[in-house]
Amino acid sequence: MSKTFELETLRIRMNDAEFRLLDLHQRVQRAMRELILDGALPPGLKLPATRALAELLGIARDTVESAYMQLHRDGFIVRQQGSGSYVSETIGAELRGHSRRRMKYQAHEGRAQAPGGGLSRRGNLIFESGGISDQQTIKAFATGLPETRTFPTDVWERLQRQALKDYRTSVLLHGDPQGAKPLREAIATYLNLERGAKVSPEQILVLSSTRQALFLCAQLLVDAGKPILLENPGYFGAKKAFESAEARITPIDVDAQGIRTDLLRADRSGATCVYVTPSHQYPTGATMSLERRLDLIHWAAENGRWIIEDDYDSEFHYDGMPTACVQGLDKYARTIYIGTFSKTLYPGLRMGYIVLPQELVKAFTHARSIMDGHTPQVLQLTLARFMEDGHYNAHVRSMRKLYASRREVILESIGKHLAGIVTAPRPKGGLQVPCLLEPGWSEQDTIRRAAAAGVVLPGLSRLYAGEHKQPGWLLGYASLTAHEIESAILCLANALRGMPTPVG
Repeated sequence: MSKTFELETLRIRMNDAEFRLLDLHQRVQRAMRELILDGALPPGLKLPATRALAELLGIARDTVESAYMQLHRDGFIVRQQGSGSYVSETIGAELRGHSRRRMKYQAHEGRAQAPGGGLSRRGNLIFESGGISDQQTIKAFATGLPETRTFPTDVWERLQRQALKDYRTSVLLHGDPQGAKPLREAIATYLNLERGAKVSPEQILVLSSTRQALFLCAQLLVDAGKPILLENPGYFGAKKAFESAEARITPIDVDAQGIRTDLLRADRSGATCVYVTPSHQYPTGATMSLERRLDLIHWAAENGRWIIEDDYDSEFHYDGMPTACVQGLDKYARTIYIGTFSKTLYPGLRMGYIVLPQELVKAFTHARSIMDGHTPQVLQLTLARFMEDGHYNAHVRSMRKLYASRREVILESIGKHLAGIVTAPRPKGGLQVPCLLEPGWSEQDTIRRAAAAGVVLPGLSRLYAGEHKQPGWLLGYASLTAHEIESAILCLANALRGMPTPVG
């Protein structure tokens, strides 16, 4: 330790970025601990006296003494009265054993370091799925992002202060796993009036997101190895949620009227659930016809099956009023309804909900209590007031008008700049436009060219099951201004046609 090299190494370690915020005695202690673990200070090495090390480092002796005391308590050094301080021999034996084990591990590196090594079967499935990547910045043309730059944060902050003032320290405690009652009441009122639902607050479970709702459905309603019926094409997040629960995905095709109920009736897989997006099918944009909705309800009732209705962006319907939800038509109580505030308000809120038949409420609430306990109370109570005071409906109306105008901008821009590359069916609502590639254009190649130009093109084919896949893109536009939409479409067109991108 008295050698200059070792002293300089200690000084360097003490100045590591990870230690800079620590007190000086902690920096000395951490740096010496790291040198011991690395073998730079070998077992049995006699350390300098606290006074000597303090002088070498130019610090107070008490500082070094505090570091030595902590190293001694942790077992890294031993201190002998009248003899001095030494690096622990026990630590040395452990490090030598670790080194041998590491060499043995590396000898079997091919097997031991396989992706997901050491995980359970379900853990490997989740690992291999790759997870879901959310767009964390506003960028063309990420899907599912609402307009956030005009959100009334001043109103939200005022209501949050009121909630904190009125509820005081009670919001700092654990909350009801089912959700704050004022918010459940506000959601029930909204759904009954605006979505034609038949809901009581006791049926609602407040969650963090649609994905959490789907994960709960996967865990509680489908056994491992058993089938689940999903729309084809369909929502990627739903597929991953059920696959992670080891369910077997059975695709059911959709057409212009939504999921084909004739194929549901012909299905012999034994599935007990079907996942649907009837108000605005993801990703085609089709609205399920009333005839199909009633047929779906009767199919579920006749066979004792569950309908999982994801109503993810039904608020944004631009051509007439949106169709009433399936849950409100279902007199047999076979429908599980999922809603989210990530699309209507902002994704960072992380709040959604699930409406359950009464017989499922306790089971889902118990499962949620195990998963993450509850959603932050202050956010729930703020949102409840936001809804009760009419701000929520006002915001939705404002966004509906804004998104309708942006839909016109993107459709016009696609027709003007991407003619011959894609066709874009006019969606009745939603936050994105499906674009179908013309013959001769490769989805993979167009995505690669767009990425090189800084444009995100979510592919369409990955949402299809089976051999027949429609190549194309799903262009999100709701979070972009008219100017940003036009500029991004022009940039994309130039990238695909091999033209230089204009500056400015």
